[in-house]
Amino acid sequence: MKKSKTKTKEKSKYCPSNLFCHEKSPDIGLLLARLTIGLTMALTHGWGKIPPSDGLVAGVTGMGFPLPGFFAWAASLSEFAGGILIAVGLCTRPAAFFMAFTMGVAFFVVHSADPFQTKELAFLYMNFAVLFMFTGAGRYSLDKKFCCK
Repeated sequence: MKKSKTKTKEKSKYCPSNLFCHEKSPDIGLLLARLTIGLTMALTHGWGKIPPSDGLVAGVTGMGFPLPGFFAWAASLSEFAGGILIAVGLCTRPAAFFMAFTMGVAFFVVHSADPFQTKELAFLYMNFAVLFMFTGAGRYSLDKKFCCK
């Protein structure tokens, strides 16, 4: 018993709040990040691109992608459906891969000549997507419930 009290005292000595030092804290952080990034991407960027407009298809054509209609749909779905999937934590790593690719194209191709403050949002989304590719969805996700028991 004495050992566990010592460990508790040591832990509280370095951590002012047990909320942030709890073993579940990283998973709570991933949940909040997934909800924020996923829903923001889906609702503010992806929703308006379903179905892809003629302007989006023309933009994809201008970038030199083959099958511009297909890739316009792929970009739109990676933002909308991918955002929803990331938010609920289902197929998180594949959804994050497609979102990272789409945001990479936005950052490095579409906005390549723009100042950083213009392309900053694509940069942030791309990096959060890469984070989710490495970490997965975490404990509080549908991936954990259905895939990773």
